[in-house]
Amino acid sequence: MADPSSYRPKPGQIPDSPGVYKFRDEHRRVIYVGKAKSLRQRLANYFQPLTSLHPRTATMVTTAASVEWTVVSTEVEALQLEYSWIKEFDPRFNVKYRDDKSYPYLAVTMNEEFPRVQVMRGHKKKGVRYFGPYAHAWAIRETVDLMLRVFPVRTCSAGVFRNAASAGRPCLLGYIGKCSAPCVGRVTPEEHRELADDFCDFMAGRTGTYIRRLEKQMMIAAEDMEYEKAARLRDDIEALRRAMEKSAVVLADATDADLIALAEDELEAAVQIFHVRGGRVRGQRGWVTDKVEAVDTAGLVEHALQQLYGEESGEAVPKEVLVPALPEDAESVSAWLSGRRGSLVSLRVPQRGDKKDLMETVARNAQQALVLHKTKRASDLTTRSRALEEIAEALDLDSAPLRIECFDISHLQGEDVVASMVVFEDGLPRKSEYRRFQIKGFEGQDDVRSMHEVISRRFKRYLAEKDRTGEWEPVAEGEVPAETPEDDGRPKRFAYPPQLVVVDGGQPQVAAARRALDELGIDDVAVCGLAKRLEEVWLPGDDDPVVLPRSSEGLYLLQRVRDTAHDFAIRYQRSKRTKRIRTSPLDAVPGLGESRKQALIKHFGSVKRLKQATIEQICEVPGFGRKTAEAVAVALAQAAPAAPAVNTATGEIMEDDGGTTA
Repeated sequence: MADPSSYRPKPGQIPDSPGVYKFRDEHRRVIYVGKAKSLRQRLANYFQPLTSLHPRTATMVTTAASVEWTVVSTEVEALQLEYSWIKEFDPRFNVKYRDDKSYPYLAVTMNEEFPRVQVMRGHKKKGVRYFGPYAHAWAIRETVDLMLRVFPVRTCSAGVFRNAASAGRPCLLGYIGKCSAPCVGRVTPEEHRELADDFCDFMAGRTGTYIRRLEKQMMIAAEDMEYEKAARLRDDIEALRRAMEKSAVVLADATDADLIALAEDELEAAVQIFHVRGGRVRGQRGWVTDKVEAVDTAGLVEHALQQLYGEESGEAVPKEVLVPALPEDAESVSAWLSGRRGSLVSLRVPQRGDKKDLMETVARNAQQALVLHKTKRASDLTTRSRALEEIAEALDLDSAPLRIECFDISHLQGEDVVASMVVFEDGLPRKSEYRRFQIKGFEGQDDVRSMHEVISRRFKRYLAEKDRTGEWEPVAEGEVPAETPEDDGRPKRFAYPPQLVVVDGGQPQVAAARRALDELGIDDVAVCGLAKRLEEVWLPGDDDPVVLPRSSEGLYLLQRVRDTAHDFAIRYQRSKRTKRIRTSPLDAVPGLGESRKQALIKHFGSVKRLKQATIEQICEVPGFGRKTAEAVAVALAQAAPAAPAVNTATGEIMEDDGGTTA
């Protein structure tokens, strides 16, 4: 734990200007990003006596080892830079809303020659019109199914579209009238785009004009005694009205607005957003976050706005944003939103009328979401905490191992030796920091030497990163902090040491790992091994294993970590084998399928032994007659003399391509 006074800037160094600041830990990792109208006043608040700080703030400043800042011109620039840095560095002490699900959108790909209607998730793409988000994908499909009757826009994938165009026949939707079949030229690109535009206009809320137009066409058709056309138009109008009924009218003045409500307690906060377009609720989404920093409702609202609109622009930002409390610098936030939209955005707290009533509904949804989240997560949090405590107690550690790294070795009969490293933080996998290694120093079934090599390589990289970053000195006003591409705060491949190293294996592998750390002078990282046979935990230098109860949450977490490393190593090893497949000489034998090829390899053990076999010996393999045996012998005789290695389990022919080290 660091003393904040050890890195406190000297008086007069911090400028009295708007800006953004970063706290870094001893490994130069950015742990907190903040903004301020006055950097001098804001940073002074962090260097008060620890007893006067909020407990979360005290934890942050004692975890940090340095602070630095960047001066900007306006508060709006500070807001933009703060969002960019939070997104880039992912600081552990900043509020980060966890989306409780991946919300689907109804998307129309207007950037294509023939726009397509489809369900989309994830990041939004330029040139695509989005409507939603929806709570469920099936709700989108029901809406689309109703509207295709009136707007027969293409819904097929690019592959299906190309196949239909080459075959000259549309798909089933084209035959039943739910697609205008542009793939076979029933409509021109201009006519199809006009259909897509009408579809988007209707989804955007301009429904009354279109329905009145259809009603007028229906009346004209009835007067002209075109009763079939009138009936079809009547059914189209009914379908559109059913689609409209799926989104209730909540605001009578056709308002475009987003309503954001919060429910919070001391530890967590839930956010709910209702997207209202044309007076109707077009979508709903929710987030949940841990309150890892000392933040009030206004601060939570500001973070929610940053996350909601940080990647959005144009129509995605509505004219009006209703919130339960205004951010600290509401004018700057409103200016930032207006810049994202390209026109004025009203940010305010509803005081009366329908909008206040709807805000109360959104708040009730947020409260229910928080209760549901805490119910689901309570057991998970408790279990993970208990597991880490049990591991610390069993291994006699000073504190719970918040970062665990596990290593596993994988090979195929001594060839293609690889290793994996998986990382668990706070009992959860940190997939972005998984690493894999290719062992090139030697070949053979020597897991002990392989383990020693991979542990040495991992921690040599850690020491190299540590030496490169060095010590940081605070900068004075007007100076630019010295940062290089190697020291920019981004997560490095091997920059952060674990509290516990777990190896897949028993006493020999544990001893090899401990020896590798000792050779590098690292004595503050604990090591243990988990043997598969009896699930025993081995410690360096101990003759007897540590036996955890089968019902132990600590043992379950170690098993999960070990199995994850094992699976990651197996996947890498198999991917290497797949890249090294070479054509087998048996492929030249006509009529010889994969089953009989594998039967030959299994019977003789290798292609080399198969070459040495006589025709009579080949005939002894079930399913092989003399004619086939002779064909096999001829094919092998004509093959290249230097036969590659063969995977005896699958019959794959292998070669050594060298590869690269991790």
